[in-house]
Amino acid sequence: METMYIFVAIIALVCLLGFFNEKVTKMTYEIGLMLFSTILGIVLLIGIAIFNDTSVGEVLKQIQGFDIHDFLMHGVLCFMLFAGSCHMKLSDFKRMARQITVLSLVCTLLGAIFYALLIYGASLAFGLNLSLPVCLMFGSIIAPTDPIAATGILSKFGLPKDTSFLIQGESLFNDGIGVALFVCFSGMVKASGGSSDQGFLSVMLREVLGAVAIGIIVTLVCFLMFRFSKHPQLKIFISLLTVSLAYSLCEVFHCSGAIASVICGILFSHLRSKYAENEEKEHAELFDSFWETLDVFFNSLLYVLLGLSFVSVLKMESVLLLSLTAIAANLIARVGSLSISSLFMGEIPDGFSKSGFVTLFTWGGLRGGLSVALAMSTKDMVPEKVYYIILGCTYAVVFFTTVIQGLTMKPVYKAITKKQKA
Repeated sequence: METMYIFVAIIALVCLLGFFNEKVTKMTYEIGLMLFSTILGIVLLIGIAIFNDTSVGEVLKQIQGFDIHDFLMHGVLCFMLFAGSCHMKLSDFKRMARQITVLSLVCTLLGAIFYALLIYGASLAFGLNLSLPVCLMFGSIIAPTDPIAATGILSKFGLPKDTSFLIQGESLFNDGIGVALFVCFSGMVKASGGSSDQGFLSVMLREVLGAVAIGIIVTLVCFLMFRFSKHPQLKIFISLLTVSLAYSLCEVFHCSGAIASVICGILFSHLRSKYAENEEKEHAELFDSFWETLDVFFNSLLYVLLGLSFVSVLKMESVLLLSLTAIAANLIARVGSLSISSLFMGEIPDGFSKSGFVTLFTWGGLRGGLSVALAMSTKDMVPEKVYYIILGCTYAVVFFTTVIQGLTMKPVYKAITKKQKA
């Protein structure tokens, strides 16, 4: 099937499932898309098995075979991160820089290590015998929370301003940290259990500091055109150039394109508020509307793709046992990493107790497309059996955190606030 036909099929599903959710179930938009596309994929598989309809099976196979890793990592990720960060105020980031840094760096690193140790122990108990480097790589896949879920799902639940900002800030920056950890640990896997050819610290510094430098330089240069342009559409094109150029340069210099994209978005927002005060209201609204629409569009495509591809979990051995193990390990690792990180954060936002903070951020730690994309990229690094374990467990965690945790986030938040007031 040609790419255009696949694209039309995915867009049709976005529209039909989105319309059904709007008129009937009225769930949070992103959750509805993923849940119903998952159900649809399972129903179609059952129908294919019963009626042996090869035409429908071929369509589904083509859609499920869509390269999410390439679509996200070499396509839309930079635009989605820019869209999520271009409305963040630099003043808010400065005020909460310590908390965001601890969560995005310390918590992500600890979460990856804790998850790796739990999965390593489980693999020995189940006779899978996964190596520790593979488990560390797996931990780096699961550890980063998802900025798409944070901005698209959690923002609709009326969380306090600082708490919402902290969840969004953590998820935007820990994507880059997660990718940097993945580079380090996957290097150990490629070296067959040895060490990578570059030190852990040097890789992290290059990934993070290099990305920050590229993001700042590219934004400052491109914003000169933005500031003095009077053409509203051209301003949008310049913002597209800014983030795509920064991401591309990071690919060339082996830095974190995710972090660079976030830096571009935050700095662009700051410079617009400071130097574009004479920007016409209609131009400003057009700019904001464009990035919001683009974000929702890519977001919708990704959630439908994730939902339809969820049946890949069926290729994993001991599906139920390993899926439940992966979900439990994720929650335990998240609690442990947040509990330790909270000791270094200083003031907890919005008056939450440390236990309330850990509970809220554990249940609000949704996973998404980045984790699946990284899991898919391990195909040539590990044996096929191990690959399907990593991919299947990752899908299980993404589905659970997005659908189950996402649907229950509001009552969990209300229960935490009620307990604190008591």
